[in-house]
Amino acid sequence: MRALVQRVSEASVTVEGETIGRIGPGILALIGITHKDTEAQAKKLADKVWNLRIFDDVDGVMNRSAADEGHAVLVISQFTLYGDTRKGRRPGYADAARPEVAEPLVEAVVNELRALGAVVETGRFRSEMAVALVNDGPVTLSLEV
Repeated sequence: MRALVQRVSEASVTVEGETIGRIGPGILALIGITHKDTEAQAKKLADKVWNLRIFDDVDGVMNRSAADEGHAVLVISQFTLYGDTRKGRRPGYADAARPEVAEPLVEAVVNELRALGAVVETGRFRSEMAVALVNDGPVTLSLEV
């Protein structure tokens, strides 16, 4: 299970012209699922995202988490995080889990974030989404559990 997390001033996701998720300061988490991922990994990833210390303290040091700051999280399913570009010019997606496997695991991440106290907005699975963000810092990290 992979996540690309970005500290944002704001972020939103739009499907078919309708904004379906929007956050102010917080984390945009793009989540990728592979074949062997489990619900236990989903819970671990949610905890890592929620408690990741990427927000500045009063001294300007990244010592605070979204949990500490009460910031929201925007979760977007992103199968292309498992794109393989080692051969040729077209990514292969054999390592990305099929939608019927990935969707419940992304939902498990969302549910665990909410159980931990996060306000969570989401994209829409199996939809063309337009994601807009203002990357704060910029701070972008790749996580794998």
